[in-house]
Amino acid sequence: MKTRLLLVGCGKMGGAMLEGWLARGLNANNVYVIEQAETAENLETRLGVHGITELSEMPDTFVPQVVLFAVKPQVLPDILDLYKPLVRAETVFLSVAAGRTSEFFASRLGETARIVRAMPNTPAAVSRGMTVMFPTDYVSAAQRDMCETLLRAVGEVSWITDESLMDAVTAVSGSGPAYIFHMVEALAQAGVTAGLPEEQAMLLARQTVVGAGFLLDESPETAETLRKNVTSPGGTTAAALNVLMDPQDGLPALLTRAVEAARKRSVELAG
Repeated sequence: MKTRLLLVGCGKMGGAMLEGWLARGLNANNVYVIEQAETAENLETRLGVHGITELSEMPDTFVPQVVLFAVKPQVLPDILDLYKPLVRAETVFLSVAAGRTSEFFASRLGETARIVRAMPNTPAAVSRGMTVMFPTDYVSAAQRDMCETLLRAVGEVSWITDESLMDAVTAVSGSGPAYIFHMVEALAQAGVTAGLPEEQAMLLARQTVVGAGFLLDESPETAETLRKNVTSPGGTTAAALNVLMDPQDGLPALLTRAVEAARKRSVELAG
């Protein structure tokens, strides 16, 4: 990848993405990273990128094609004005900051700024992420392709054309890993209740979810078909699924309520 990139913030998410890009051929010499002095120096030594502490340290000769904001959402109002001079047709601003809308960025960078809002999730740290993106009208097809290439380095990518759906995206895939982690906790606790030692119950629960995830990823079958493949009529799995699939108190109803609660909260935070 020859993309000229300015990465603003390199915490867990930004760092995971940067290492994924470099592993897939992004030229480190084409990357500037703005971070605190110690982190910037470490990145320069360890990864070969240009570590700087403020935008003024970036050479005027370096014109980024992508400016990626990977800082905490509450930091953005204090720093965005600094990036107005970078607004030009060849530069797209890509944000992975939760809850910050494209309108928020346009109000500070200008209406003609090329803006892509993205919602990744934490499995991006192991290149198994799910990222959903929304482009504003000024974003070109080539810029969409650039953003997609970058985010595909850390997982799957999907696009939406209605930004209001980002609240549902947040509730499903953004927050979703926490639901899965809690399911592992609950499954392990159920194993303890059934008589297993605590450590063994956690091993069984954890590896079962990991293995099922890999099977789902590798198999051409749907989740429904894979579920049915495990379920013998009248068997143990069927007995458990009768509880989990109960229309009123089962997992579908519970997750519907959970996702809706997360979606509503996302709306509140954005407002």
